[in-house]
Amino acid sequence: MALIIRSSAIHAAGCYTTSRIRKGSLVVEYTGPRITKDEADIKYENSPTTYLFGIGDGVTVIDGHGTAMFINHSCDPNCETEEIEGKVWITAIRAIPAGEELTYDYNLYDGDDDEASCNCGTKICRKTMYAPDEVKRRARAAKKAAKRTNRNGRSGAPAKKRR
Repeated sequence: MALIIRSSAIHAAGCYTTSRIRKGSLVVEYTGPRITKDEADIKYENSPTTYLFGIGDGVTVIDGHGTAMFINHSCDPNCETEEIEGKVWITAIRAIPAGEELTYDYNLYDGDDDEASCNCGTKICRKTMYAPDEVKRRARAAKKAAKRTNRNGRSGAPAKKRR
């Protein structure tokens, strides 16, 4: 399968196909060294960009190297990821015409970035790369934290001056 890396409207560089891809096809393997999540956290502590892919139970990640690391996130993707015999493959979830950028939903589930802003621009964009369940979990946690803050008498709003 012929894939190329070039500029992307989604994020810097993207991965494009130069030939038609059939639905269900294995497109490319996500490759790179396998390291622990803890090692990755240390290695990329001050890095704004990583190409980490969590596998299995999330303890191990692939530190992306190669073509697949350039496949950008989309809320309306043309591909998905699949673990097959210990390898991570990008597979086509619909027919993809030649020249189209390859995308999959990152479904992020951790990280310090509250937003992880999405730039896919699709009609169904949820404005974040976090998985829908993670978005809900974070909203519940924020609501709980706000309730705790209000119970302790600190609302976060400036106090009114008395006259």
